[in-house]
Amino acid sequence: MGQPRRTVNAPPATSVTPAQLGADDRLRPRHSGPMRLFPLIRPALFALDAERAHRLTIVGLKAVPAVQPRHDPRLAVTVAGLRFPSPVGLAAGVDKDAEVPDAFLSLGFGFVEVGTLTPLPQPGNPRPRLFRLAEDRAIINRFGFNNQGQPAAYARLARRRRQGLVGVNVGANKDAADRIADYAAGVRAMAPVADYLTVNVSSPNTPGLRALQDAGALDALLAAALDARGPDGPPLFLKVAPDLQPAAVDAIARVSLDRGIDALIVSNTTVARPDLRSAHAAEPGGLSGKPLAPLALQRLRDFRTATGGRLPLVAAGGIASGADAYARILAGASLVQLYSALAYEGPFLARRIARDLLALLARDGHASITEAIGRAAP
Repeated sequence: MGQPRRTVNAPPATSVTPAQLGADDRLRPRHSGPMRLFPLIRPALFALDAERAHRLTIVGLKAVPAVQPRHDPRLAVTVAGLRFPSPVGLAAGVDKDAEVPDAFLSLGFGFVEVGTLTPLPQPGNPRPRLFRLAEDRAIINRFGFNNQGQPAAYARLARRRRQGLVGVNVGANKDAADRIADYAAGVRAMAPVADYLTVNVSSPNTPGLRALQDAGALDALLAAALDARGPDGPPLFLKVAPDLQPAAVDAIARVSLDRGIDALIVSNTTVARPDLRSAHAAEPGGLSGKPLAPLALQRLRDFRTATGGRLPLVAAGGIASGADAYARILAGASLVQLYSALAYEGPFLARRIARDLLALLARDGHASITEAIGRAAP
């Protein structure tokens, strides 16, 4: 699962110039007009309440036709037996209720993760609960797993033509008497419509949830989830928090390897507050976006070391450019996921990152993305 390692100095995370892209760029977006228009549209969206703007985006995407985008074969990577046509994916939390996964795939994502979905519908935390920190290019949310419940999402996913990879992120209801039982129920319920499943124990917005990252609780949780999935079910991923001490990183890595899960997603939002300029900086909840990037990258490196490259890693947190994505891949990530950057960079960000990754691969003499995975890891 881990790529062969050799000592290679990581290239600087610089932006990619048009000259580096070359004349034969097969991923140059066909939507260059709309891409240029987004900076003009963004002020109107930012004039709206953040959650309302997000909702309008989901509604608008329902009009996007489901088409199979072109992906350069040099970007394909296989994780847990699944062939991802591009390493650039959409993180959970954007399409919570699996309303528009195929629209996001049409925008150039190599895969989409829907959810977090709980067994029963729940409203989440009181509003307002989503805040833009524009000066910091960040977001704070305290949604609390608001969703329409797994049965509603299951019905939507069951109607899909299954063109393109869609993962399902599952969680526990806030008032569940037995949270491990909730996770097992979610895995069992959603497995038939998921290309992979993610057990999310990393949200800071459900009280006590992160305690499931403790070694004993995590071992019991993963045992239950794997049993619920069965031997023929889809791959099982685990999503972890960035706010972990070294001992916790080592324990999670050990339990994950022992239990034989298929990948780790590193990481969710942080409760830490680095230097921020926005008036919303003190809002409770999980911080994502640019300020999360250094912490998320360091935690990725920590898990690469702790797992010895034996477990595929998916990087999330503060990725907003091809250079950001490439730095995570060099550090050991097989895949990357976007979320907050879409609010600032626009809906075609996945295409731009894919294009820039191709240029960076060519610059460094790599024939494919798989050659770059972990090449800067110790």
